[in-house]
Amino acid sequence: MRYFIEFAYKGTHYHGWQYQPNAISVQETLNKVFSTLLQDEIEIVGAGRTDTGVHASQMYGHFDTEKTLDLEQLKYKANSFLPKDIAISKIIKVHDDAHARFDATSRTYHYHISTIKDVFNNELTWFSQQKLDIEAMNNAAKLLLNFTDFQCFSKSNTDVFTYNCDITEAYWTQKNNELIFTISADRFLRNMVRAIVGTLVNIGLHKITIDDFIKIIESKDRKKAGFSVPAQGLFLTQIKYPYINNDESI
Repeated sequence: MRYFIEFAYKGTHYHGWQYQPNAISVQETLNKVFSTLLQDEIEIVGAGRTDTGVHASQMYGHFDTEKTLDLEQLKYKANSFLPKDIAISKIIKVHDDAHARFDATSRTYHYHISTIKDVFNNELTWFSQQKLDIEAMNNAAKLLLNFTDFQCFSKSNTDVFTYNCDITEAYWTQKNNELIFTISADRFLRNMVRAIVGTLVNIGLHKITIDDFIKIIESKDRKKAGFSVPAQGLFLTQIKYPYINNDESI
């Protein structure tokens, strides 16, 4: 039988989602807890990878077991065993072919830039002292929806079959002392969001123009795009599936 888990984590003290041989990861931490509780070797397959220091307010994974589970009791016990920076919100029984990674139809990320030095929020935002032109950044962000090939924003030497992504929304908002970038797509390339944000920041600083931004995307050259912003401001915030909604899961 296959089960989905919906969970969140603060990525500050983890070397990303995926298992690492010499460093602690979110996947390894969850595997150990579920293996202990179910007294079986449990391997959780995640909906995607997040890099070192990146957070998730909504993440999914799946695992298989032949044991009959009390899902609420398992959630309670797992949260008791897990460290304070990982929390499970749901465990859901799904059909046996359901796949946390391949069945996801949309993913949304938020990137948070703090406009003030906030000592209580410095692990969850990137502090930028320079004033950014949010209108110019939004004008550039809209153009992302006109393209599909985002090789220029992909980490070099990435083993992928295609650099095509269908971006459905990309925009900036301001809330109090934070600038928040929202971007949704069917899939993302490695380091893509952080590279996009870095390039948009260069737009906001008037270091490059809208025309430059278009030429960067058309170039397919990572060296021409902007810097990769720090990991701590990035959150995976939503994953959508055709058989799960966020209010009432199957």
